[in-house]
Amino acid sequence: MKQVGAFLLRGIGGVFGYSFIWLISFFVFEQGFFLSVLYAFFGGGFVFFSLKGVQRGLDIKRSGLKAGEYRYITKNLKEAKKKISRLQKVLFRVRNFRDAKQNLLLMQIVRKIYTNTKKEPERFYKAERFYYKNLDSLVEIAEKYAYLQQQPAKNAEMSKALADTRDTMHMLTGTVNNDLHYMLRDDFEVLDVELETARRTISDKNNDNRRISE
Repeated sequence: MKQVGAFLLRGIGGVFGYSFIWLISFFVFEQGFFLSVLYAFFGGGFVFFSLKGVQRGLDIKRSGLKAGEYRYITKNLKEAKKKISRLQKVLFRVRNFRDAKQNLLLMQIVRKIYTNTKKEPERFYKAERFYYKNLDSLVEIAEKYAYLQQQPAKNAEMSKALADTRDTMHMLTGTVNNDLHYMLRDDFEVLDVELETARRTISDKNNDNRRISE
């Protein structure tokens, strides 16, 4: 949602820049219609990409990361997005309900890790194991499973390989779920502190009310 809003803002800025430059070129400098359109096109593009640079700078500042770190994480997220697309494409080929249900859960976890990192790039360091290891394993094993499942004739050896691969996928689902929990560990700790503070406040208020009633 944030990305859509930022794009719309850049788009509005670009259209405004285009319109302003065309009007100035055509009516003030009398450059002619097509030449004014050309100037306006480049001017609008300049405004659009300038706003993109400003937004990127603000994102880096908010994240507390250095520019180099931000670029590195952004690059990794682009690669991860491609892998997640491959994973989703493979997982949604399954035909039986049990696998489909597990795969849906797996994709929800994977997407949550990705969207959390996209929203707050600094969380990348809490999910390095996911991006450097577990995501690659998921894609590789899921593609292997899909390939074996699509074979028309299945002997005992292939059926065993399918069962083993399914078990491995199930274990990896638990592993990436742990990755998500590790990423959110600080949030859980903060929430525990806030809940404990709230409980103490309520308890103190109740005690004060008892004293007043006595």
